[in-house]
Formats: sequence, C-alpha cells, structure tokens
Amino acid sequence: MSRIAYIDGRYQPLTWPGIQVEDRGYQFSDGVYEVVRLRDGNLLDEERHLDRLDYSLQELSIGQPMSRPALKLVMREVLRRNRLQNAILYIQVSRGVAPREHSFEESLKPVLVMTVRPLSASKREAIHRDGIEVISVPDQRWARCDIKSISLLPNILARQKARDAKVQEAWQIDEQGMVTEGAATNAWIVDSGGFLRTRPARGEILNGIVRQVLLQCAEQAGLKLKQEAFSLDEAKAAKEAFSTASTMAVFPVVSIDGVKIGNGKPGDIAQKLAAAYERVNETS
Repeated sequence: MSRIAYIDGRYQPLTWPGIQVEDRGYQFSDGVYEVVRLRDGNLLDEERHLDRLDYSLQELSIGQPMSRPALKLVMREVLRRNRLQNAILYIQVSRGVAPREHSFEESLKPVLVMTVRPLSASKREAIHRDGIEVISVPDQRWARCDIKSISLLPNILARQKARDAKVQEAWQIDEQGMVTEGAATNAWIVDSGGFLRTRPARGEILNGIVRQVLLQCAEQAGLKLKQEAFSLDEAKAAKEAFSTASTMAVFPVVSIDGVKIGNGKPGDIAQKLAAAYERVNETS
C-alpha cells in the first residue's frame, strides 16, 4: 500500500512532490516538529505533544497552521488513510514560503506536513529485553534545545557516530563533562547512591514527553529522584542507565563507551518505569 502524507492542505502519496523550493523549512530549517506514537490505534500522550508543539511555535514566533481540533482531525485522517494501528506519526510545521531572506515577515502562512510509518513491535521488544549500547560525543548543539526545532544537524552527526561505532545511541557531553541528552533521547541514570537522576529541563535539553510522564511515575512509586545533571564518569559508574523517547518509551542502556553499566543487563528501575509508562497510557 502506498504511504499517504498530508502536505499543506492535501492528502497525497508520499512519493509525489509537494514542498515548494522556497519553503523556509527546506532552506533554513525554520520550523518545528513532533513525533507521536500510535499504539493499537491510540495516539499516546497526544495532548502533551500538542502542548509542546504550541510552545515551540510560540518560542519561534511561527503561527498556528490550524486550530487544535482541526489538527486532530488531520492527524486521524492521515492514520485512517494509511491503515496503521502501531506507528509513528510525524508532524512538522515550517514558517512558510517566501523569497530566500534570513529575516521573515510575521504574516507568513505556516506549512503543515504529516507523515506516518509503521513501528516495529519486535524491535521494541528486543530493546527492552537486551538494552542498547551508547557512546559519548561532544554536545555541539545550539542554546535552545528546549524547542523541538527541525534544525538537527548536530544530532544527525552524533547518531551517525553511534551507527559507525555499531551502537544504538550517542549521549552528548557539555564542556563541563556533564551529560546533556542523547542524539534523539533523554538520558537517565540510577546513581551509586540509588538516586534516579535526569538533567533538569532548561535550554540544554528537550523536555521529552516520556520524560515528563516518567517523572510523575517515579514520584508516585516513591523512588529517590533528583532532576540534577550527572557527569559521564557518574554515568559509567551508575547502577543503571537508560534513555527515553516517544518512539520506544524506555531504552535500557547496558554500556557506555564500552564500559558495562551495572551487570550489563537492563535494570529493574528502567523496566518498572517502562511498565508504568504503558499503564499510564492504558488508563488515559
């Protein structure tokens, strides 16, 4: 079956042309995006994703492409036309189309694009069972990582380094030797004192949707929790480590730069939080 995309007001096959050359998303990476997981026909954390989309648009002074009710209708129509029950829905909003000039007119009409692709259940099960390996790389990103911008070149280079090293993710390290986040995930550890730690959500990291939910789950479970930066050395000495993102929820980390974490297997807290996240979305 041909995949169907929504591109600036039209539903069309993904392979058809649809983006204008002078779209600022194409020429300047001037836009934002969200990735929403579809599980058994249900969009997980939908309102949180749309709230963060609103935040990103506001921070970059990009207009709303349509009202939230209309956006939800388009999301569901894209899913219906692609006949998928377990998938990843990608939503992108660029500032719009205009002659190539660095400055912009506030009156530009935003361009909305949506695509969807199947999500492999077997891959997710393998990650939860076996965990992932991680390398560390210098953080070369801009100072507003709290905005989910489509300007992802440093993230792409970091993830490619991970691929070249035959591992699944790269954790980025700031100039002070502290972990910020992964190339496409938030980073967590259970430190040597038993505290669950993740960096506070300021400009240095994206406030991930799964991150937000798991902070609540951890508090409800009575875990010792600190929103506090940790160093690469602390991560390597941790009892557990894991990453989080909407695609797979929790990615247990079993090694960093070849150093085994804990016993080299997914940890108990990571597995408990993964189960808690699934339960939250079963009842929401």
